Amino acid sequence: MKKLLLSASVSALLAGLAGMPAHADEEVNAWRLFVADHDKPVVTVIDALNSSKMATFPVKGPANLARSESGATVFAIQGSAGEVSVISSGIAFHDHGDHADIDVDPPRLLDLTLTGKKPGHFVERQGKVAQWFDGEDNAEILSEKAVLAGKKEIARVNVVAPHHGVAVPYDRYAVVSIPNPEDASKRPIGARVVGLDGKKVGEDAPCPGLHGSAGSGDIFALSCETGLLLISQKGDTPVIKHLPYAASLPEGSTSTLIGGKGLQYFIGNYGPDRIILVDPTETDSFRLIQLPTRRVHFVVDPVRSKFAYVFTEDGKLHQIDVLKGEISKSVTLTEPYSMDGHWNDPRPRIAVADKQIFVTDPLKSKIDVVDADSFKKTGEINVAGQPFNIVAVGGSGMVHGHSHDHHD
Repeated sequence: MKKLLLSASVSALLAGLAGMPAHADEEVNAWRLFVADHDKPVVTVIDALNSSKMATFPVKGPANLARSESGATVFAIQGSAGEVSVISSGIAFHDHGDHADIDVDPPRLLDLTLTGKKPGHFVERQGKVAQWFDGEDNAEILSEKAVLAGKKEIARVNVVAPHHGVAVPYDRYAVVSIPNPEDASKRPIGARVVGLDGKKVGEDAPCPGLHGSAGSGDIFALSCETGLLLISQKGDTPVIKHLPYAASLPEGSTSTLIGGKGLQYFIGNYGPDRIILVDPTETDSFRLIQLPTRRVHFVVDPVRSKFAYVFTEDGKLHQIDVLKGEISKSVTLTEPYSMDGHWNDPRPRIAVADKQIFVTDPLKSKIDVVDADSFKKTGEINVAGQPFNIVAVGGSGMVHGHSHDHHD
């Protein structure tokens, strides 16, 4: 059977196993942070449970990080370098119905890379990855299983012309954005369903100003100037429905979406100092939340489903109760980070791991740690350079002593 090559941090967590009977089962909790520098081509891996550095991986350019749903892979999207690197997180789960088994191995940079002009939006669902390239007329679709096996088995879906868009993978299909026919450098005008054989399916769905996408539960959403396109599956074929913005909303639209975990909802920007909550199943689907200052970054909590978090330019982290639609707690973490200036200036980013919230502070070369329950700062992690983009991977699962040989 597969042997577990445990990192030092996880080995410490499992130290008690050494003296236990071979048939004993043990529940293991493992969480890791993947942190990309703002200016340097490097990704650092940190044990989220004890703040120790586990590995540093060189890449070709400063990276935007995206994790798969399973957490088995983290994609480092290097727009300026025209390359996408793939990191095996070293944490994998195997569902057994009443429980999940966990495999914990060292993280590693895989040999497989994706190349193309201006890699952009990354979407993964149900084990399939769609990587978009703004400078190409094809989106690349591949499976996470193949990636982990080192197989570059890629299906390419034509997207008419290079543009800043998105592809959403389904079983034998993809939903792709439609470029503006008059000027492809402008935002897309809609979405269409295409088969992996290149054939168009059904009618195009209008979506002026398409920008922003996210999945929650069995629904994937694309944001438009007129509302959201909600994508679901009928059999194995994607079906698109338009959800218009409520007439009661002030003028505006969302261009960045994140999908809720555990609860089905979406959270998006709506102007510089407001966010919007979207419940796709309700008649009154939209709720606005006013922020004290302009937002910098926001995420959902994958562990405590009723909460999301927003960092604002005054240096504060806010807890959002998505059921009540209001700010429930706030804590000051950093000096102010003004949203004036270039859109890609180094500013804080948020990730959630286990019982903690991590907020990068790139100008101070550190990551602030906040307890998710008390919502108080509990520590800092020093990281060389300008720690910027951050994602968390992990969870808990069973390790069965009779089927695995544990060693450092």
